[in-house]
Amino acid sequence: MAYRILGISGSPVKKGNVETFIGRAMKGLTRKDIEHEIVHLSGLKIRECIHCNFCLTKQTAGKYCSLKDDAQAVFEKAEAADIIVLASPVYFMRTSARMAALIDRFRVFVFGNLAAGRLKNKIGVSMAVSWLRQGGLETTHLTHILAFLTLEMIPASVHKGVSPLGASVYASPQGAGDFDPRVTLGIEDDEPGLQSAQLIMKRALELAKLIKK
Repeated sequence: MAYRILGISGSPVKKGNVETFIGRAMKGLTRKDIEHEIVHLSGLKIRECIHCNFCLTKQTAGKYCSLKDDAQAVFEKAEAADIIVLASPVYFMRTSARMAALIDRFRVFVFGNLAAGRLKNKIGVSMAVSWLRQGGLETTHLTHILAFLTLEMIPASVHKGVSPLGASVYASPQGAGDFDPRVTLGIEDDEPGLQSAQLIMKRALELAKLIKK
């Protein structure tokens, strides 16, 4: 029985801390029955939801939304996945604007005449990267978790992994906010944070196995 995992990076920075964090998490999945893919919003055009209500009555296969951009491909990947990972940098104590736009567009799975309910019972994992120790990791996780709950997904949590809300890592040393221009991937020095991603992905797979049974 294969498990499909879709990771979504909400950072506008290519090959930065968030993309590296979610990439490291996926590389730790070595079982042969796991398929995984990462979508980088840094390379996609995802417009904000305009609340036109097209999705309520006009969805057809391959067209869940009236807006013409890259979202449909992400919708289809999410629909095919067993586990969906939302990974974002912390901006102003919350998830990124790119991630927020995609979450709003997931409205197609709540009210859509064709796609409503298609993310139900999938496992949701939150990942967040913060510059500061108290810089908004938990509020970012809560944004993702509230999206999972709205979509009737099952959020994964693990107590040992820094925060039960999700995988959490600092981009500055110990989350102190000290800046060193020579350091471009500060998360690589936060071993407990990196380990938190491994732990929560293990838990997500446990939950996915229970659901598939």
